[in-house]
Amino acid sequence: MIVRPKRRAMVLKFITRNKQTILYGISLALLLFLLKWLELRFIIIDHAFEIYIGFIALIFTGLGIWLALKLSRPRIETVVIEKEVMVEKSAGPVPDLNELEKLNLSKRELEVLQLMADGLSNQEIADRLFLSLNTIKTHSLRLFSKMDVERRTQAVDKAKKLNIIR
Repeated sequence: MIVRPKRRAMVLKFITRNKQTILYGISLALLLFLLKWLELRFIIIDHAFEIYIGFIALIFTGLGIWLALKLSRPRIETVVIEKEVMVEKSAGPVPDLNELEKLNLSKRELEVLQLMADGLSNQEIADRLFLSLNTIKTHSLRLFSKMDVERRTQAVDKAKKLNIIR
């Protein structure tokens, strides 16, 4: 920095006039810096154990957070694939409508007859059709009387011969 001669003379004059005050200020600043440095050193020395424990606590906290994030992530990503599957209906025997009309069977009685042919018990038929056991027994008795049979096996055999069920 270029200082003009007149200005330089003024600065030197100011420094020489206030030499004691400037030295006193610098010495106080150095003394204050020395005291703060010593205070910090004594705090660290007096509380070294607490500071050490604090650093260990911070390290383990960070390690715990990292480990929790690692363990909480799912390792396997589930991918759901939807595919359209074509199912052909089995071309089973078509019930003989003439025989159905002759016997005068209701739709529910025909369902019960088909489930009997599939080998289900009365309780299983009731569960499948969401009906009570007594209702299934009533349907069975009406079915037996319409088909003029006495047992389930006879009803199923006659229905197969008449081509009512598959």
